[in-house]
Amino acid sequence: MNRRELLACLPVALGAVLPAAALAQAAYPAAPVKVLVGFPPGTATDIAARAVAEQMARRLGQPFVMDNRPGAGSNIAAKAVATAQPDGYNLFAITVANSINAAFPNSTAVDPVKDFTPITLIGNAPNVLVVHPSLNVSTVAELIAHAKAKPGGLSYASSGIGTSPHLSGELFAQMTGVKLLHIPYRGSLPAVTDLLGGQVQMMFSPTSTVLQHVRAGKLKALAVTSARRTAAAPEIATLDELGLKGFNTSVWIGLVAPAGTPEAVAAKLRAAAHAALDSAEVQATYRTQGLDAMKNSGEEFTRFLRAESTHWSAFIQAAGIKPE
Repeated sequence: MNRRELLACLPVALGAVLPAAALAQAAYPAAPVKVLVGFPPGTATDIAARAVAEQMARRLGQPFVMDNRPGAGSNIAAKAVATAQPDGYNLFAITVANSINAAFPNSTAVDPVKDFTPITLIGNAPNVLVVHPSLNVSTVAELIAHAKAKPGGLSYASSGIGTSPHLSGELFAQMTGVKLLHIPYRGSLPAVTDLLGGQVQMMFSPTSTVLQHVRAGKLKALAVTSARRTAAAPEIATLDELGLKGFNTSVWIGLVAPAGTPEAVAAKLRAAAHAALDSAEVQATYRTQGLDAMKNSGEEFTRFLRAESTHWSAFIQAAGIKPE
């Protein structure tokens, strides 16, 4: 056999030697990729995941299909992905809600660390402390004074028990010594609707959900809950700046795949997501929606998720919060 004949036989020989899984990984993605979101369209998680997925599809040459499955603090969507085949064709838009769900004692929620292969963080949405205009306060100090004058008389809405907006209210009450009446809703959109109507008086809500109403004069923004001011509304001070040192309850968002997903596939997804986050299209969407871009390696994301688990477990235990 001459050299030319030998080279011609190499692809066939390699195909016989390489496992089918390795060949499939090399060709990935060869079909549409589904991205499950545990919240309705129009929420911060949906907006971020949708914007990034659209750009990932362009880079990987396959459609990324959004699948919104709200309910149970996003645990319905989380379980669907955690139990899917670990082949990279089912992704989940994980958020702080999943770390919170898993932090409750005797929780049956998915474990963000054990049940998933981390891809990358993709964004962060600070919560904004907003009040209805009928509440005669314009600063956090005035809000605290009002709440102390009427213990339990000030109601705040949240997107559900155990969500970031709920725990933001709990932390605010702990740090200021006020007593608030918590009104949980099934999602942020109905909560904001009642806040706009004056049925509740205040709320901690992601920037993407309430900034438009603040700019329209329908709500008053008193502070953001992130460690630093958000680029979408740099004029709004942080609670940390206003005296509540260490207050930080932002809504982080990331992408994960089922546990056991091959690293070669995860690496392709991670590279595409990072490129998407650098795109002008995603950056423009994030700016208008009050989202801050975030990205990290798989190892960094794992460490982040472990730290979140430790943080929320300690907070829930100290606050005595019970799941729904």
